[in-house]
Amino acid sequence: MTFNIMVADERHAVYAAEIVETIFVAAQQRGTGIARRTPEYIIQKMSEGKAIVALASDGKFAGFCYIETWETGDYVANSGLIVKPEYRNHNLARKIKRAAFDLSREKFPNAKIFGITTSAAVMKINSELGYLPVHFSLLTADEAFWKGCQSCPNYDILQRTSQSMCLCTGMLFDPKDTPE
Repeated sequence: MTFNIMVADERHAVYAAEIVETIFVAAQQRGTGIARRTPEYIIQKMSEGKAIVALASDGKFAGFCYIETWETGDYVANSGLIVKPEYRNHNLARKIKRAAFDLSREKFPNAKIFGITTSAAVMKINSELGYLPVHFSLLTADEAFWKGCQSCPNYDILQRTSQSMCLCTGMLFDPKDTPE
């Protein structure tokens, strides 16, 4: 199976509702929360050149990830990584994440790239890209980011610990720690 992985733009807006629904269903199946986005939000990311979309050879939506910036671009998160179930087991998530990571480095070369996840597969991909597991205090302090955790069933843990820990693992890529 072949895929076309590219920086998304306005032409890909037709997939926005499907992307939002695919992310939501996957989060429900895993029993985890993810900040629920609207199709309009996804279209905005596409319009800004801050999203990666993967299409199957027949043109159907296969996967997605977008870039979010925090603290005026000092921190970047690659969020919403999703592969439709019928396209899994083709290393597509790894390829999409690599494309989002490369796009983040291109657009924000000095930014720290971070994420929080409960997924062992995402942790493995992040490790391959040079992310390290870190304490939440090393991630963005931007309250808007942490507000996105409110839809997670484990949000009470994050609140009780003053945003210092949860069931997610914080992971960080710091370009200062990477040789050119």
